[in-house]
Amino acid sequence: MVEYAGLLILAALAAGVGLIMLFASVFLGPKRPSTIKAAPFECGVDPITRPAGRLPVHFYVVAMLFVVFDVELVFLFPWAVLVRELGWFGLLEMGFFLLIIVAGFVYAWKRDALEFK
Repeated sequence: MVEYAGLLILAALAAGVGLIMLFASVFLGPKRPSTIKAAPFECGVDPITRPAGRLPVHFYVVAMLFVVFDVELVFLFPWAVLVRELGWFGLLEMGFFLLIIVAGFVYAWKRDALEFK
């Protein structure tokens, strides 16, 4: 457990600095509330109406596709580290894995899931 003492000290120092900064701004910062400061604003412009509505479903589809492909492609990094040790079997397995990813990408492309209109 002695090996982890440095990590624990570093974590405690990082948490301590963060908490000190948080509470220092609360206690030492100026407190001059006003109605202008409390009013909501958007990009420096006073809001005239409520937001137009919901985001289109297509936005969420693209976001989900990004997350799925991003998480799947994270598996390439450990494979790249061990590629020589895995040999031909590892190469074939990764080829099959990439084939499945490319098939999903082509399917999403053909269904126009990546097109913004």
